[in-house]
Amino acid sequence: MGDYKLSAVLRGHESDVRSVAFPHPTTVVSASRDYSVRLWKLQSDTPPTYDSTIKVQGKEFVNSLAIVPPTADFPEGLIVSSGKDQIIDVRQPSKALDDNADALLLGHGSNVCALDVSQDGKLIISGSWDSHARVWQVGQWAADSTVLEGHEASVWAVLAYDSSTMITGCADKQIRIFTPAGKLVRSIKTGDIVRTLCRLPPNHPSGAQFASAGNDAVIRLWTLDGRQVGELHGHENFIYSLAVLPDGQLVSAGEDRTVRIWKNNECVQTITHPAISVWTVAVCPENGDIVTGASDRLIRIFTREPQRYADSAAIEQFNEDVKSSAIPQQTMGNINKEKLPGPEFLTQKSGTKEGQVQMILESNGNITAYQWSMAANQWVSVGTVVDQAGSDGRKISHNGKEYDYVFDVDIEEGKPPLKLPYNVSQNPYEVARKFCEDNKLPLTYLDQVTNFIVQNTQGATLGQSNAQGADPWGTESRYRPGDATATQAPPPPPAARPKVLPQKDYLDILTANHAPILKKLQEFNQALVNEGNKGLSFNPSDIEQLTAAVSAMAKNNTKDVNSAAIDLIVKAATEWPEDKRLPGLDLLRLLFAAEEPVAYLTKEQNVLQRLSDSGVFAPSSPPNNTMMAVRSLSNLFKTDVGRSTAGEEFDRIHQFASSFLTSSNRNLIIAITTLYINYSVLLTQDNNADRTLSLLDDLSKILTNAKDSEAVYRALVATGTLLSLGPDFCEAGREILQLGSAVSAAENQAKEPRVKNVVAEIREKLQG
Repeated sequence: MGDYKLSAVLRGHESDVRSVAFPHPTTVVSASRDYSVRLWKLQSDTPPTYDSTIKVQGKEFVNSLAIVPPTADFPEGLIVSSGKDQIIDVRQPSKALDDNADALLLGHGSNVCALDVSQDGKLIISGSWDSHARVWQVGQWAADSTVLEGHEASVWAVLAYDSSTMITGCADKQIRIFTPAGKLVRSIKTGDIVRTLCRLPPNHPSGAQFASAGNDAVIRLWTLDGRQVGELHGHENFIYSLAVLPDGQLVSAGEDRTVRIWKNNECVQTITHPAISVWTVAVCPENGDIVTGASDRLIRIFTREPQRYADSAAIEQFNEDVKSSAIPQQTMGNINKEKLPGPEFLTQKSGTKEGQVQMILESNGNITAYQWSMAANQWVSVGTVVDQAGSDGRKISHNGKEYDYVFDVDIEEGKPPLKLPYNVSQNPYEVARKFCEDNKLPLTYLDQVTNFIVQNTQGATLGQSNAQGADPWGTESRYRPGDATATQAPPPPPAARPKVLPQKDYLDILTANHAPILKKLQEFNQALVNEGNKGLSFNPSDIEQLTAAVSAMAKNNTKDVNSAAIDLIVKAATEWPEDKRLPGLDLLRLLFAAEEPVAYLTKEQNVLQRLSDSGVFAPSSPPNNTMMAVRSLSNLFKTDVGRSTAGEEFDRIHQFASSFLTSSNRNLIIAITTLYINYSVLLTQDNNADRTLSLLDDLSKILTNAKDSEAVYRALVATGTLLSLGPDFCEAGREILQLGSAVSAAENQAKEPRVKNVVAEIREKLQG
């Protein structure tokens, strides 16, 4: 059977097409970020043309779609869709736009990004950013859904494999197999974020029963008992969608703007799209035609049957659109322009495998990328390489090779930096992955290194080396606020410094005048004595212990602070009258940054609960008390024990801080943004989608309301660091959380150069 060729182009959506279904040869269903779900019906056969009807028109992005096949109760089947509004809309295809849905399924707490339906049409499974998957019974709309628990991040992919098996793929890099009743049968570690799952037909040649793919650009074949039996390599970026042809061949789509068809573990055809991303692909089970949805708002159908080919003008236009695509040079292999072959190569040499790319130096001096098609036995133009340059620019030598950049990476204090060589002609993701592997670094660094390379070489051409020697972890321009009570903002970084995002270092708030703090505490204690409040006041021996403890703290000898003195400080911070707690809270702030005291405070004193019970995080609390308590929480990140506590107690701490996001108290907002910077750094090492999105949502509110430039700057640093976690968060920030308007508000409020610099970096990420 021959190659797939264009059959039809479906125009109508006004934004990215995120999900498609092809339930019948005459019917396509699509979901888009233009808030709509459309039903497309075949109008004529030769060439095929389609007309669409809007079935759902909401007020939020629609990101996921599934089809319930015809059943006795629903003979025409059902369209199931959802997205940012968290509501799963279920309706019969014949219903008009103004008709009520057959059901609106409620239960998810965040964007519903994945939907699937069992083959018997009895079960719907959904996945969400809320870290849950849910199973719903078709027709029994009043019944509660079954929650599939145990996910530690967003559930990006779901598969109703059969009536007794539900499979989920998660951003925590695991595949999980459940029963529909919610029992976890098996967990499978995959090595990277899973974005799509696909059922394979019985007796698949590989022996596999389902396939997965995601951020590592590898398609993996699995059995239900958790064995990986195959890997398919060929994509060059994230894989977003998988489908299976009637004969068992796989179809994949991804960020490298291609759809690929796979047979016997080999790519047999590559269909390049004139778009940034191909978000979704589906197959018609009856005729094997393929439908895709992409970032250019278009739906395209491809077929192997000549009678369903588009007319020659449409096919030629598609090919021309692909040829005229601009390909960033960073995504291509090493290019030495002077050694590239000319156009004659295309007729003299054949490719060796499907999808092989060859650069050709055209007669006009441009570089064009050609891709080998095995089926057509010819080279096909897939775009012009942009930002190319000659090879005579200044290079940097490293290990006998020449590079455009050689970055110094400080991984461990006191050890020489690691060298990260990079040419702008290389794929940043692959360079980052090799760097982590070569230096035996945890893969948690992968996205961080990739993002840095992209940010610090964007727009560069071969031979430019303006960022050479920069530190990708930001140590040359890291954010050091010093005394948090200071009114003078740190000076903006010089223009020559590298970008400041992502933030690497945890911030602490340790500056203190110990003697005045102790003096004020003694004054307040004397007031309690004078009032006859002996139950709260300290006796002379207590004061002696406190004096010794504060003296040790001033000398940074926190090991000499005994538990009895810590108990007294906690008492003053949590039990004294509100107008007398500030000195105790200030000392508690310093203890939170020390290893032994914070271990005692969190494990023995349950200090977070005691702070909560004291009312310091209540709206009626004096703002300075709340501010000092939040500073204490920020200092948790100074030690391993404290960071562990901060991670374990995220929900409680987040609840404390999120109540004061719009406070007009400058010092309180600065304390909160410092806390959020530290959590952003923690999340770069232990990614958690839900926590990241919660913090980004909070930071959006701060950026919209904050007036002080220091608070604005810190909120921007935290925001940019969280966005550095990867494109998913940039997408969410841009389209779900509307961060763009919040960043603009912050820029208008604080016009300092350092603010403008960070805003520029954030906008680069959001525009992605």
